[in-house]
Amino acid sequence: MANIVWHEKWGIELNLTRDDLGHESIPNLWELLYQSDRIDALRNVPVASRGLQCGGVCRQAGVIAWMYLRLKSNGRREAVHERSEDEQRHHASLSDEHKAYQERIVRAADSVGYPADSEVRTAVGPRSWVQTDTLVQGENGIRIGWEIQLSSAGAEGPRSVKARASRAAKSGITPAWHTDRSDYASRTDTHWTRSDNLPAAVIAKSGDLRVVSGFRVLDFWRCDIRALYRCPDTSSRCGKRHITPKPRDVFFDDLVRQTAAGLIVPIEHRTGTRTHQFWVTDADRDRLEDHNSGRPDAPQQGPEDERGLPVRASYRAPTCRPTSAASDAAVTPVAVPPPPAGPEVPNQRVGEGAAGRRPGTWPSEPVPSPVAPRPVEQAPAGSNVPRQPGPGDRTEDRLLDWGSSSHWSSEARPCRYCARATNLLDEGGVPAHKTCAETQHPARPRP
Repeated sequence: MANIVWHEKWGIELNLTRDDLGHESIPNLWELLYQSDRIDALRNVPVASRGLQCGGVCRQAGVIAWMYLRLKSNGRREAVHERSEDEQRHHASLSDEHKAYQERIVRAADSVGYPADSEVRTAVGPRSWVQTDTLVQGENGIRIGWEIQLSSAGAEGPRSVKARASRAAKSGITPAWHTDRSDYASRTDTHWTRSDNLPAAVIAKSGDLRVVSGFRVLDFWRCDIRALYRCPDTSSRCGKRHITPKPRDVFFDDLVRQTAAGLIVPIEHRTGTRTHQFWVTDADRDRLEDHNSGRPDAPQQGPEDERGLPVRASYRAPTCRPTSAASDAAVTPVAVPPPPAGPEVPNQRVGEGAAGRRPGTWPSEPVPSPVAPRPVEQAPAGSNVPRQPGPGDRTEDRLLDWGSSSHWSSEARPCRYCARATNLLDEGGVPAHKTCAETQHPARPRP
């Protein structure tokens, strides 16, 4: 087919891309030519005697290529070559690099038993077809249509990459476009893969050919204090699960084999307002589908400590009440009478020591709301019960030795005062910062 037709008898050039064929002075020119051509066809007049020649590539090459007119059901006008070899003249010849890629795809697929062939036409309807550079028949009916694009390709129109990839997908062919141009690899009109710009002799070798773009590994991570990435939604830690695609190199032959086996699949991943298209393993694809549908990626169990949660967050009920005056005023709206004179009890967790539980451990069931600490009565004179230390006691037992190994935990947990993570433990084995314990605990003087 061609868009430019030379009318031998009239000596004019016809442009089929224009409604008036490029001749405004001749009204209804297409209807006149088409009706005349149909009458000649009914009278069995040879195409060479109808006076229409290809006025484009064929005429520029000095070749006389006869044509006839055709009107498709959608109203599109076409001029068709009488001989198929004349039509092939309009298609650019394949480069040596292009042919080397096609041969390599066929060789890689055949090595593991997957049939493959080049320049395959797949029928789409009674009068249409899809032509694929190299078609690989994979597992369970998978068909991978490899397109090698080393030259310029349009982004819009019926012959664009997006249109051709869409037609292949509707025909049950998974489009796989490969290039050596970095600007194509960043486009989102199909699933691109890219290798370096190499000569045909290197591409045709049996050695490793590396794909440097188009394959990703999905990293699923929770947005907490241990995360290696910044939160994509907020400026702080949101506690949600996010996905970060990480580029990975893969060998071209392995890509051909594993796409045919269904082990590497194409996906679309949306970040913000942009949709990215690339290839991942089938396992990553399944995890992404679970993530997008709201189901957990893997069975989750409640953490035994607060390391798996965002900073200042806890799924357990509070078990202690601040003893500062500001905290008392915030928690209890009514005035609380001061306790009777006597030594004060250090701040403890509600129910601490019940059932032999070690100080600092979390209760297994919800506990009641925090209440004000009960005053401790003085022991009778002469009894053997040890007295609780008071604010005026400055013995060595009352001072916390922060350099002792018994006051260090290898696991960071929330401070009992400020809820920020710390590895330090106070005298009761409860996580606490040195500054918080010495400034916020009224019963402990500064050393």
